[in-house]
Amino acid sequence: MAIADFQVCDRDIPDDVLSVFLEAEAIAVDTETMGLLPQRDRLCLIQLCDPFGNVAVVRIARGQLEAPNLKQLLEAPNVTKVFHFARFDLATLRYHLAIYTTPIFCTKVASKLARTYTPKHGLKDLVMELERVELDKSAQSSDWGNVASLSDEQLRYAANDVRYLISARQKLITMLEREERLELAYDCFACLPTIVSLDLQQYNNVFEH
Repeated sequence: MAIADFQVCDRDIPDDVLSVFLEAEAIAVDTETMGLLPQRDRLCLIQLCDPFGNVAVVRIARGQLEAPNLKQLLEAPNVTKVFHFARFDLATLRYHLAIYTTPIFCTKVASKLARTYTPKHGLKDLVMELERVELDKSAQSSDWGNVASLSDEQLRYAANDVRYLISARQKLITMLEREERLELAYDCFACLPTIVSLDLQQYNNVFEH
C-alpha cells in the first residue's frame, strides 16, 4: 500500500524493500508506541528511510513477536541505523521483536555533544536548524494502537520523523569532527546497548554513589 511518497507495510518489510535497504550505508529508523514503557506499552509502527528518501512505514500487529526481514536489516553490521533518541527505540525493538539493533547513530546524543550553544535538542528543533524544515508535530500524541485505521495525517507524521535524519546525521558529523568530539560520540553510541539492558531490567541510577 502506498500513500503519497511512502510505502505502508503490514507486520514486516517485503523482500524487495529489504534488498534495497540492505544496499544503503545508513537507514533512518523510528518507532511509534502506545506509551513510553516497553513492558507496558505496545509497539505500533516502525518507520524506515534510506539516503534516497525511500520511506517504509511498517504496521506491527498486537501480540506480534517477530519480523524476520526487519530483524535482518536492523542487525545488519554494514548498515548504520540512525535514530533520534535511540535509547527508547532500541529498547522497544528489543523488547517486542527481539531485535538487537547495531550499529547505531543517535542524532539526539550527537546534537547534545555538538550543539552546546542551545538546550533545544528535540527532533523538531534539530531539523528546523539543520534542514530548514518545520516538522508538523500535531499528530505526535495520538492513538497509534488502531494500526489498521491510522489516518493519512498520522502516517505522514510518522514518515516525516525519519525523512530528514540521514541528512541531519551528516551535518552533525561535520560539526562533531570540527569540534573534535566525533570519537566521543561513537563511544556514547557503543554504550547504548548496555544502557538499554539496564533500562529493560529496570535498574535506575546504577552509576550514582
